[in-house]
Amino acid sequence: MDWNNFLNHFADRPLFHSTMLDVFPDPPAHRQVQLSRWTRAGKLSQVCRSWYIIEKPWRKNETPLPVIANTVVHPSYLSLEWALQYYDMIPEHVPNPTSITTGRGMQFEAQGALFLYYHVQSSFFKGYRQETLGGFKVNIAYPEKALLDKIYLFLQRNPFSLAWLEELRLQELKNFDIQRFESFASGLVKKKFKKAVIETSRYISHLKGESA
Repeated sequence: MDWNNFLNHFADRPLFHSTMLDVFPDPPAHRQVQLSRWTRAGKLSQVCRSWYIIEKPWRKNETPLPVIANTVVHPSYLSLEWALQYYDMIPEHVPNPTSITTGRGMQFEAQGALFLYYHVQSSFFKGYRQETLGGFKVNIAYPEKALLDKIYLFLQRNPFSLAWLEELRLQELKNFDIQRFESFASGLVKKKFKKAVIETSRYISHLKGESA
């Protein structure tokens, strides 16, 4: 497995897992040595665990950060701050992908960004859809679930308050579906979650009324 042969297979899909190198007849130990050499030479970067990406100028295509986020940790979907800014629901620009997963929470740095993953129970792993970004299919939370995920994780360590909700500076809520928001929360049984959902629904109804 030499560099040119490798590029013939992967330059147009630069994000790859080391097991994908099984297309080459070389022994696994030899392939790992090559990966280490090319990484030290700056031709590759290790994204996370056994995931790598081909660096410029050798890659033919770009892999958007949201695609990396979805691909490297599975299952996962983009949510929280990143999704809220994707829907213009908060004024801040959020460069670092924030995701929900049923696996353990984790973070890693790659391609100039910090990738953040937050754990939820499998019963709460819902409320996302596929969007097309740069020609790729990406799992992104519905606007309502992105906000609910934010509230859910906040309540793990903090008491809910309208002051905290106001600090999010929510905007562009015309298409925010309060019934959908409440349906995503239907499985939450703790009183503090139910109370937070009710207060958030009232608050958003008030904001939508002001902007009407």
